[in-house]
Amino acid sequence: MASTIDWRNIPAAIWRGRSCTLRPVSRPDPVRLDDLLGIDTQKAKILQNTERFLRGEPCNHVLLWGSRGTGKSSIVKALLNEYSPRGLRVIEVDKDDLQDLPDIVDDIRERSQRFIVYCDDLSFEDGENQYKHLKSVLEGYLELPPENVRLYATSNRRHLVPEYMKDNEQSQVVGREIHHGDVVEEKISLSDRFGLALSFYPISEPQYFEIVDHLFGPVKDRAKLHVRARRFSMEKGVRSGRTARQFYNQFSGEL
Repeated sequence: MASTIDWRNIPAAIWRGRSCTLRPVSRPDPVRLDDLLGIDTQKAKILQNTERFLRGEPCNHVLLWGSRGTGKSSIVKALLNEYSPRGLRVIEVDKDDLQDLPDIVDDIRERSQRFIVYCDDLSFEDGENQYKHLKSVLEGYLELPPENVRLYATSNRRHLVPEYMKDNEQSQVVGREIHHGDVVEEKISLSDRFGLALSFYPISEPQYFEIVDHLFGPVKDRAKLHVRARRFSMEKGVRSGRTARQFYNQFSGEL
């Protein structure tokens, strides 16, 4: 359990549900905030929230949602690299292990460090009810949720649980207000518990080229680099920071 981790010297750990242990992260991703281009607005808002968290001021749980490969996960890793010297710690918990979350939180709630519980690619299909275990962090039970823990989650969905037309059958309009049915209210309420929701969208071609240029640094033929980068993104079917990184991984040293 978490008590085996020396949180004074270990900045991050990953929960292994099968063995009910925390594995220290020995090789954290070195990504820095300055490496993340094209998402300045999102960075500013999450930095403000995290700074407030570290100072012990009121702050929110964070949902980063939107297109794949746009920096949602990288920004959380960059926060760890930026703020671990100030006591920020990150515990990554897989969606399938959320039933263990209350025990994880109980073990760290009295510690001096500030913990982000990080859930990557968080979404739920019909019949899945793991999201109910998030309540220990988001709202607490009889006891208030821990002041030194916040949940940062990434997802491709704004609403973490799928919605269907049939769910709206109980909705009605009273005056000019829409009153949703119980099913819709339950599904929307999960996302609403994240006080800060940041959206991430596909980037423009100039933004894509900016990231490519940042990764490659000085090159002999910038126009040729952009032609190859455009072709690579078209083959992938998406322009994103992840696509730029993959392009760099494949062609670094050749252009």
